Amino acid sequence: MNLPNKGSLNVPRGPLGLMYRVYKYVLPGVKRELEGWRREAERIPDEELRTQAIASMTSKQFHCQGGAIYAVINLPMRQVLISLIVAFQTISDYLDNLCDRSTSLDPQDFRMLHQSMLDAVDPAAPLHDYYAYRNEKEDNGYLVKLVQTCQKSIAELPSYGLVADAVRSLVGLYCDLQVYKHIRPELREQALLDWWAEHSANYPDLTWNEFSAATGSTLGMFMLFAAASDRNLDRRRVEGIKSAYFPYVCGLHILLDYLIDQEEDRVGGDLNFCFYYADMEETIRRIAYVAEQAKEGTSKLEDAAFHRMVIEGLLALYLSDPKVKDQPVVRQISRNLMKDSTISRLFFWINSLVIRKTS
Repeated sequence: MNLPNKGSLNVPRGPLGLMYRVYKYVLPGVKRELEGWRREAERIPDEELRTQAIASMTSKQFHCQGGAIYAVINLPMRQVLISLIVAFQTISDYLDNLCDRSTSLDPQDFRMLHQSMLDAVDPAAPLHDYYAYRNEKEDNGYLVKLVQTCQKSIAELPSYGLVADAVRSLVGLYCDLQVYKHIRPELREQALLDWWAEHSANYPDLTWNEFSAATGSTLGMFMLFAAASDRNLDRRRVEGIKSAYFPYVCGLHILLDYLIDQEEDRVGGDLNFCFYYADMEETIRRIAYVAEQAKEGTSKLEDAAFHRMVIEGLLALYLSDPKVKDQPVVRQISRNLMKDSTISRLFFWINSLVIRKTS
């Protein structure tokens, strides 16, 4: 395969070309990165931190596989992008595990843990004591190493200066969400509503739970990382990417994630943003609306065909998840969302099943 010069893009335009790159470059690259981080995690002295670090890679591997699809946008820079995306997503999944199954309900603790994500996207940022407000502290430098890997990778992106503010904005929203959604159950809904009140004027067609869901996605950040690997990037493209991805592509991503996790979250007593829809009909209508808005927004971007495949892939990935078949209502919603499936969505559905079985 002839590759472009470093710093220029050669974006796949069809499902076959995309999946060729996924199987040849992305999946092996993600596997190598995760194997390295797993070895680091196994050396964590503190039992609780070690358990959650390993569990995050075991149960959420597909987050890294899906996120690293953005590395196919610029194959000569794929190693930098895969390393960055896997390290950043691993921080996200590790901290999510720590907060979900936390020995603490202290918002200061959650805020300081997530300072690591803000530091990770700023190559000049000093490191902090991320475990300052919790009892478990001894991780043998695991979290710091993840942060430093992100910083090192970002320093290699030629146009990162153009996306830095947009990335930090999205990461800041993500960190806010993780604080508010993990505090004491009787406080979290009001905290989220108060937070929504600060942002609602900018997103009049969303509900508070849909905005909150959108802030929980890392896809906008990953697309901006990939864009920053292009030395010819300009500010117009950056603004276009941010507005197309947030809130709609990001919202679709996390609403689908919550959709299939409903039974698991009900049993665990965890917050789930799909619980706030009145019934199955409203759930179908609203998720379909978000999906349509995501398609419309990305249709205006350069390489719109690639972004359309990302959206089709999201629907296929989540709605083919084994959790769907064990939840009758979710199964019905899935059928409704997939009933007018395009050929590419069915293609990605089949590939999602194959990747799950072989990972």
